[in-house]
Amino acid sequence: MNAEIMLSYLADLSANNEREWYHAHKKEYQAATEQFECLVQELICAIGALDASVLHNVPKELTFKLVRDTRFSRDKSPYNPSFRAHISSMGKLPVPVGYFVMIKPNGGSFLGGGLFADMFSNATAMVRDYIAAHSDEWKDILNDSEFKKYFTVKGTALKNVPAGYDKDHPQAEYLKNKSWYLEYFVTDEEVLGADFVQKSAAVFRAMKPFNDFLNCALKDFKMPTR
Repeated sequence: MNAEIMLSYLADLSANNEREWYHAHKKEYQAATEQFECLVQELICAIGALDASVLHNVPKELTFKLVRDTRFSRDKSPYNPSFRAHISSMGKLPVPVGYFVMIKPNGGSFLGGGLFADMFSNATAMVRDYIAAHSDEWKDILNDSEFKKYFTVKGTALKNVPAGYDKDHPQAEYLKNKSWYLEYFVTDEEVLGADFVQKSAAVFRAMKPFNDFLNCALKDFKMPTR
């Protein structure tokens, strides 16, 4: 895996975010995409050592397109200059939660996990109920020294504890959330480092109990059908 090819292409795309440039540099795009898929395959193998449920995945099926949906955005630039993939037992679907990687130049790269998608109200309710019923387990995961080394829980949240939950619950702050996710940012130098995959595996290892907790909460979740 050659990270320099990925970062160089993405930096050029960021500086030339227009369709004419994109189509004129298809070969560079293909070379960078190939390197990202190599990275994803290496991550699948590294994560698989601690979570065998991801080993069946094919990198190409885990990645997201660079093309942006600009219909409801003030920013009309047509491309998102980043490579992204979600690695889970069910591929890149948001549930079950898994291991997210984004490669973006100039410090925008990160390793993530948890429930990013807060548009699924039934998923939010499942997680809230599970946190409310397993308060000590949630507390232990968040207070683990390896977890705290890398993460704080992020997510969109309500101002108040929602109706139906004890406002004095020990985990009341987390019951306000509509999503619960983690981000660990990495520098370009770290992405370029020979040990990036190994470092990523260590981050994902610290993340796994958090993901496992959410997946227990979401075990009966069904993705909406169109």
